[in-house]
Amino acid sequence: MRTFDLTPLLSRSVGFDHLNRLLDSAFQGDATQAAYPPYNIEKLGDDDYKITLAVAGFAPDELTVTVEKGTLIVSGRGREEEAERTFLHRGIAKRAFERRFELADTIQVGEASFANGLLEVALKRVIPDHMKPRQIAIRGSEKSTPKTIEADAA
Repeated sequence: MRTFDLTPLLSRSVGFDHLNRLLDSAFQGDATQAAYPPYNIEKLGDDDYKITLAVAGFAPDELTVTVEKGTLIVSGRGREEEAERTFLHRGIAKRAFERRFELADTIQVGEASFANGLLEVALKRVIPDHMKPRQIAIRGSEKSTPKTIEADAA
């Protein structure tokens, strides 16, 4: 496994401790797990995204979508087949899976929908007021009025 020394980067920044975890998770994993199920990540607009997973053979009640500690987890576990079936060719893989997506702090997960074997999860970037640019007043001997960097759009 590769290791990265982020000391030069971290010596000039505050609050990016999660970068080590993000890089470690990017280089972990099995290549066969990374290919199933196939997925797309689309940028729909400046602040809107969509993840689409091809989950052929799964029913909506066999899929779960969870958000935990900044990670979107999509998993599927098929039901046991009741009747014994004989396949001449079995190309539809309905094996259990778990797919993880690391989310930025400003990304919120919207609703999930399922149609035609595709699971779609809506994502939206929401920047809280405390993260928007603002000017900090500097106290001094003279009174001064702070200037705003960016006017409120609301």
